[in-house]
Amino acid sequence: MARSLSLSMEPPNPNAQRYSPTMMWDSTPLFQFGDMQEIIQNFVRVHVDAPGMEEGAPVFPLGYQYPSLDQLADMIPCILQYLNFSTIIGVGVGAGAYILSRYALTHPDTVEGLVLINIDPNAKGWMDWAAHKLTGLTSSIPEMILGHLFSQEELSGNSELIQKYRNIITHAPNLENIELYWNSYNNRRDLNLERGGAVTLKCPVMLVVGDQAPHEDAVVECNSKLDPTQTSFLKMADSGGQPQLTQPGKLTEAFKYFLQGMGYMASSCMTRLSRSRTASLTSAASIDGNRSRSRTLSQSSESGTLPSGPPGHTMEVSC
Repeated sequence: MARSLSLSMEPPNPNAQRYSPTMMWDSTPLFQFGDMQEIIQNFVRVHVDAPGMEEGAPVFPLGYQYPSLDQLADMIPCILQYLNFSTIIGVGVGAGAYILSRYALTHPDTVEGLVLINIDPNAKGWMDWAAHKLTGLTSSIPEMILGHLFSQEELSGNSELIQKYRNIITHAPNLENIELYWNSYNNRRDLNLERGGAVTLKCPVMLVVGDQAPHEDAVVECNSKLDPTQTSFLKMADSGGQPQLTQPGKLTEAFKYFLQGMGYMASSCMTRLSRSRTASLTSAASIDGNRSRSRTLSQSSESGTLPSGPPGHTMEVSC
């Protein structure tokens, strides 16, 4: 099954310090951003395409049974074995975030950390399923995917970014493959995350979502189900549905802080968030996710370190 995946690995800078490997799942635009180069020079970077999503992929034959997201997660061990990686830091968007989370639940010892953008850990309910079917009667697959990727405000504005992605999806030579992948995503199982329960992510996690993204409620709910001492929640203002595309600088800075919290890149220089950032430390100790009165800190330090909160608190940063 692993041979169905398209892998592309860029060798690290031989003069850079080697840290642990990083696996990236469908986050390529973020890693091409200029400020991200400091990170990718210090980590082995691997990009994994789902079957049929790689550039130049042939269209699958009629009746092809596309893997479920669970099956895609089951392919990761073969990839790590092939690359001789013992641990990874996973970065995923949407379906990629779900796949990496599913993998981390079954192989926690191999995942050092996760950056999950626009994750929806829940299976579609009956109302969601019915709405999806009705939408499919009136909208094309490209428009349905665009509605998943971007907010209604962005789609109404029809910006250059929206036009670009509409053109890419509409004229994709492997659109049939994309539709199969889209259907697998919509048929995903519930991750059944439970704060304090047996099913939870045991590594440091950074959850990222735009403040008007279609997935905002799902990411907020996911945050309420994870260990507050291990989870950072980043809600990005003015970033729409795809913060890795619209706010790559701020997201890169947050990623550096996340890596520093894991003990990597201690000497990295912070320039954006550290100049002016408001950190809201919100109590998340209750199982039902109810939040107590928040404590707001203003930080202007250039040290590149996050303020340490008391146990039982998560950090919610709005950029």
